[in-house]
Amino acid sequence: MGILALSADERVRDVRVSGDALTVDLMDGRTISVPLVWYPRLLSGTPKQRSNWKVCAAGYGIHWPDLDEDLSTEGLLRGAPAPADSTRRPTNRSKRRRKARRA
Repeated sequence: MGILALSADERVRDVRVSGDALTVDLMDGRTISVPLVWYPRLLSGTPKQRSNWKVCAAGYGIHWPDLDEDLSTEGLLRGAPAPADSTRRPTNRSKRRRKARRA
């Protein structure tokens, strides 16, 4: 008995960013929705910046030029949040620690 395997098409069809979620529709009909807190750059962007996205990487990626953010459908399907330090900016406290280490 054979099993019919449907062809997956993980290319981006549409993207929506709400106040708390990133939702990506794929060409094969699937929809991926992930918490926006997983992507701090998107979370901190304005609605206008979030709505300015472009499909990239032959359809398998999304680029937000105003936020310098790039995501792949592969990473979204894996459930991979942004690295913890991807948007961290040095605070006064961390600057003081670095100065203390150098002294």
